[in-house]
Amino acid sequence: MYAFSRTFLAAALTAALSGCAVGPDYHRPDLAVPEHFTREAPQTTAASEGPGGEAQHFDSAAKLPQQWWTAFGSPEINALVERAFAHNPTVDAAKAALKQAHESTAAQFDAFFPVLQANYSASRQSNPVGTISPTLTSGDPIYTLHTAQLNVSYAPDVFGLNRRTVESLSAQEAAQRYQLQAVYTTLASNVVSTAIQLAALDEQITAVNEQIVVNQKALDILHQQAKAGFASGLDVASQEAAFAQVQQALPPLQKQREQTRDMLAVLVGTAPSDTTVVNVTLDGVHLPQALPLALPSELVKQRPDVRAAEEQVHAASAGVGIAIANRLPQFSITGNYGGTATEFSQMFKSGNRFWGLTGNLAETLFDFGALKHHQNAAEAALDQATAQYRGVVLGAFQNMADTLYALDADAKGLAASVNAERATKRSLDLTRRQLDLGAVNALALVTAEQAYQQARVARLQAQATRFADTVALYQALGGGWQTDKERAAGNS
Repeated sequence: MYAFSRTFLAAALTAALSGCAVGPDYHRPDLAVPEHFTREAPQTTAASEGPGGEAQHFDSAAKLPQQWWTAFGSPEINALVERAFAHNPTVDAAKAALKQAHESTAAQFDAFFPVLQANYSASRQSNPVGTISPTLTSGDPIYTLHTAQLNVSYAPDVFGLNRRTVESLSAQEAAQRYQLQAVYTTLASNVVSTAIQLAALDEQITAVNEQIVVNQKALDILHQQAKAGFASGLDVASQEAAFAQVQQALPPLQKQREQTRDMLAVLVGTAPSDTTVVNVTLDGVHLPQALPLALPSELVKQRPDVRAAEEQVHAASAGVGIAIANRLPQFSITGNYGGTATEFSQMFKSGNRFWGLTGNLAETLFDFGALKHHQNAAEAALDQATAQYRGVVLGAFQNMADTLYALDADAKGLAASVNAERATKRSLDLTRRQLDLGAVNALALVTAEQAYQQARVARLQAQATRFADTVALYQALGGGWQTDKERAAGNS
């Protein structure tokens, strides 16, 4: 035990003389970083005809643009994103959290310097001169005592307690800064995705309304043919059932459309009743063809959620140093200078001045192991933060892999939807010609029309999905980096 105490004291003195803070110096946790996100990395996606069907290729040398949403070429989307940045309360909350963390760090940093306090007091007193000795040389029983004092206190950071505390708070401030970046990234992604989804729903509602009109006309024709004896009751009943199914598909789309618009209004920081939220048309959105693709080793350096998790590890590492420093002696120095007199102007006259200088050393000798347990808890917190960091990194890799697979598969899905729409359109055109020639009845035309409209709706959904996948890629890459100062400079 004695040998351990000498060793511990020697280590403490060495740390004090070298000016180093006790505890572990932070190093980024070791990671098993793969070379690629996916087992088979596609270089180019499938292409198809029509808007949103362009082939997209991945460029690992391309940089992720700060304002990535401008790649969609929609002024309406750009305006919505900037409006969300300016008015969404989530951004304001994240900014306030960052300011709080910054001020906490600044307040702790001030502990490196002495604290200077000034004090003045005045008291009116009456002493029982007939009972005890007078406190004044004049012997006056009633007097006013003026006292002014200047106090200076300083705690030398011998073992780095304050340095580790500032380090921990600085890491937490950095984590809040990355979380603010994550808020911007997530908010921009949600705004772009919601605006595109709203545009797709508008197109789908238009297609269903057209389908309702066509089915209504077909039903009217069948009713006329049934009266003339050229159509059976079964034909009419079948068309009525088909017409009801088409009508049934409209309300869910309308509900989804209104709810999506409400979501967009809230994202840009307004109430759902606000009528100033601009609508985006699907034809006005262009699919970016050149997509950046970071390496896994680069992703851990640019995703804000990964960087925030890393800073939490940094803060936990400093927390271990704080716990160790709390087990070592604490030093403090205090000094005071002042004067006291019965007249204000005489306080600092010779004979009325006083001063004092005190040095203090405090050390916990026995606490039933409380400080050691605090150190053990800090070390466990560091292990927890490190494991959580690795989990966030793995989640980021999975997010990228899922997004790349989705880009490849959904591009093929859109191509298949375009082919299906083209085939049903050709079938519809042929059916119309046959109807004009009397080769088929109106029911065949209705069936062909329904198939075409359903294929059209499916193609619109697939088109919107490709846009959503592209948005997801930008978000998975980290969404670009842009501080408030850079954003303001870009808007000026």
